[in-house]
Amino acid sequence: MFKRNHVVRLILIFTLIMGVSSLAVMIGGMMRARNNNYITIDPETMKLIQLDPPKEGDPIAIVDTTLGEVRFRLFPEQSPNAVANFTELANSGYYDGTYVFHAESGVYSAAGAPNKDGSAKDNSHELVERELSQDLWPFKGAVLAMNTTVKQNFKEKILGGGTYYNGSRFIMLNTVEYDDEFKEELKNSSESEALADAFIENGGVPNFSQQMTVIGQIYSGMDVAEKLAQLETNDIGVYKFPKEDVLINSVTISTYSSEDEITEDTKNN
Repeated sequence: MFKRNHVVRLILIFTLIMGVSSLAVMIGGMMRARNNNYITIDPETMKLIQLDPPKEGDPIAIVDTTLGEVRFRLFPEQSPNAVANFTELANSGYYDGTYVFHAESGVYSAAGAPNKDGSAKDNSHELVERELSQDLWPFKGAVLAMNTTVKQNFKEKILGGGTYYNGSRFIMLNTVEYDDEFKEELKNSSESEALADAFIENGGVPNFSQQMTVIGQIYSGMDVAEKLAQLETNDIGVYKFPKEDVLINSVTISTYSSEDEITEDTKNN
């Protein structure tokens, strides 16, 4: 998305907002990651599908937390392996009783860890090769499969690159602050005016662009996602653990139905 000569400046801006340590953990080395599976963006064919509301029959995930419910549309066509991994785990009950283990200064939260320290049970679901799409971006409300590791040969260790993987844990995005300077950076550095405008209008985390696999987009419960990102935390090691435990009660895979949503809204009101 961003022209090379503007990447460093954007990283500096974002680092000031979020902090160096947690950023490094979540994206696994931003500059090196750009050398692996980086896709060429064609503004003429790019479709910002996350900005469209879900349609009847679209696959969705319903995440019930101790702070409320979040619903998001899934993107199996664009991220088939990551969505399949998430769906399999959800259907097996893996996420029941797992932790929201990180909250980053109102910008995002990380969840789905069975262990309180943010670790997974084992590596059986943690080596899903990263999938990138020009149609999926880290807008506000995007749900991302958290990067887990990178495999590199000797040459890749020297020159950068490798194969990046994600796994069971996932990130729900709120947004960074968009001041006038940051908006100007986006407009000047983006190869797509429509994409830059979409970030400015909708919010999100532009510097995660093409760094992690996007598996979903929140369409209901964004207020809960915002609360999760804004949790009061203890800064211990690489994660910012919530001071009070916040759990995922369950994750249910279903399909979107406007009638169900109307019924749910009526029940909540």
